[in-house]
Amino acid sequence: MHMFSTLTPIMQCFFSLSFHSMAFRWSLGNHENFALQIADATNFYITEKNRNDIKNGSILRLTTSPYQTAVGLHERIQSSSMDAKLEALKDLANASRDITFAQEFINLDGISLLTQMVESGTERYQKLQKIMKPCFGDLLSFTLTAFVELMDHGIVSWDTFSVAFIKKIASYVNKSAMDTAVLQRSLAILESMVLNSQDLYHKVAQEITIGQLIPHLQGTDQDIQTYTIAVINALFLKAPEEKRQVRLHCAHTEMAHILAQKQLRSIILSNVIRSPTPINDEMAHQLYVLQVLTFNLLEDRMMTKMDPQDQAQRDIIFELRRIAFDMEMEPNNSGSIEKRKSMYTRDYKKLGFINHVNPAVDFTQIPPGMLALDNMLYFARHHQDAYIRIVLENSSREDKHECPFGRSSIELTKMLCEILKVGELPSENCHDFHPMFFTHDRSFEEFFCICIQLLNKTWKEMRATSEDFNKVMQVVREQIMRALTLKPNSLDQFKSRLQNLSYTEILKIRQSERMNQEDFQSRPILELREKIQPEIMELIKQQRLNRLCEGTCFRKISSRRRQDKFWYCRLSPNHKVLHYGDLEESPQGEVPHDSLQDKLPVADIKAVITGKDCPHMKEKGALKQNKEVLELAFSVLYESDEYLNFIAPDKHEYCVWTDGLNALLGKEMTSDYTKSDMDTLLSMEMKLRLLDLENIQIPEAPPPIPKEPSNYDFVYDCN
Repeated sequence: MHMFSTLTPIMQCFFSLSFHSMAFRWSLGNHENFALQIADATNFYITEKNRNDIKNGSILRLTTSPYQTAVGLHERIQSSSMDAKLEALKDLANASRDITFAQEFINLDGISLLTQMVESGTERYQKLQKIMKPCFGDLLSFTLTAFVELMDHGIVSWDTFSVAFIKKIASYVNKSAMDTAVLQRSLAILESMVLNSQDLYHKVAQEITIGQLIPHLQGTDQDIQTYTIAVINALFLKAPEEKRQVRLHCAHTEMAHILAQKQLRSIILSNVIRSPTPINDEMAHQLYVLQVLTFNLLEDRMMTKMDPQDQAQRDIIFELRRIAFDMEMEPNNSGSIEKRKSMYTRDYKKLGFINHVNPAVDFTQIPPGMLALDNMLYFARHHQDAYIRIVLENSSREDKHECPFGRSSIELTKMLCEILKVGELPSENCHDFHPMFFTHDRSFEEFFCICIQLLNKTWKEMRATSEDFNKVMQVVREQIMRALTLKPNSLDQFKSRLQNLSYTEILKIRQSERMNQEDFQSRPILELREKIQPEIMELIKQQRLNRLCEGTCFRKISSRRRQDKFWYCRLSPNHKVLHYGDLEESPQGEVPHDSLQDKLPVADIKAVITGKDCPHMKEKGALKQNKEVLELAFSVLYESDEYLNFIAPDKHEYCVWTDGLNALLGKEMTSDYTKSDMDTLLSMEMKLRLLDLENIQIPEAPPPIPKEPSNYDFVYDCN
């Protein structure tokens, strides 16, 4: 590709410079061998596609064209000199970040050259590893870095790589002692292979086991730990669809064996979750993904109906009956069939099943299917005293006050699956993992056992009857959600938090929230609300604009793999200009607007576009399939049909920015947060203004105006 032919307007301006002190024009020969670059940290080549990204005040520098640079590096990395090769690979790793260069280098079959160097070329230098180990580590590190950067552009398919290359990369991961940079890039390559190619998934799965990955979690390097968990997640996530449950359960069996030896789970708990090093966003995301995928192992049982004719499954129900009432299996000749059926029906009623004659029918509803029965059996066997107490306690109550254990367990299991989103794919931007689920081998079952005891306790506190079943379930859901919001570190701590969220406490919380959101309906109050509402809206508007002036760091998200690349955007104090620019890392505080080189005048903004209508949500890739990312995406349309694309870090920032941008355009702020803020501030302002009228009945209509007096003699003449 000849850069000069694509940059005629720009290059002519650059190459036809007039020197004030000289009476001639300077021109450049062989212009096809040269190009323009931005002289900053990015050093990207200027093309017709990205010329609008040039920042005001940027310094352009003349450099060799991408083709010439690619040819030069292609030759240099094959040098026989170790030092020259190392310097060339370092330059290649840096240059490969630019897609224009990457295209030229790939056209020279550069990817194949790098893979050959990894497969066989590096073996020549392994003999020198003992005497020049740092050089060998750097050589391989830069080679893999260049490979990762080139592949990240999505130009070459991952399906083209050989088994020998995969084995070589896997060998770097499986070695007990390996250079940190090499290990990190090897893990990143394996993750990308699994996520981007179904065929490579099988090949990688044959080379890497969870047991081989565990040692990498025992170190203190959080980046290595993050990439390790990412590889484990990728292997689970990309199992073939038709064999997903089988493979996941096989993986779960292997994991369960490791967990039994207190390895994987305890290592993650002690070396990651409870590490002195704070958990960063990327690690939190990977732990969340692992949590979701672990719970998704329950989906098969959740969506499996019970077969009422299956004797093995019916024996589980009989086991629940036996444990509850401490009865041995009666011989077949003891009593008549009708007598035994009557006794079973009575006991199944005490156990709280809806169908007393054939309780198996209760488990034909999906979800929760057989998962509910699994939970009940686990509770009966591992918390036998609590199980017997609940069943016998409810057996002694009047029928209308009995808390049906069977029905409650089924509905509770369904509720817990909804809360933990069992069966749903992990979200791209979510970091909501719960440490307590990493503290027990059977965390979901233990979670159920705590919650079923909570349900029985809440039932008694509410003095509920069978008609109140749905109300009790709503209260229990609120109790669980409020306790989870506090992020307890263990199941015992979760149980303790629930003790402080009794039904009485829930009523107090509800009453307090209701008072804060109380909506008076009398006409004078409504008129007062209508009068002060514009003032509150203006206050919210100013808050949104002030928040935009502080600015926000946005993450750049690739459809191929997650990257720690950021950019920052903020509004100028005079509300006239949006300042934005790329960052090397997430900032600790505000970024001064004068350090952000790009500018977008607010007057040039035509519209704010949200959701699937955004141009970056219409591109090919996994992002468009992610509902949560769609809900956080918005774009600013400005002159010449150009877009500034955003993906907010969370829902709050999304609402703040869309509200603020709409306010700048003189449009209505319609986000959920605006409505919530309006209700809160309006309620507070109303209560402040009505404070003197507390306990005074406000009439629906104003009092009548009295008649005029016959004279005004009572008026005092100030003069």
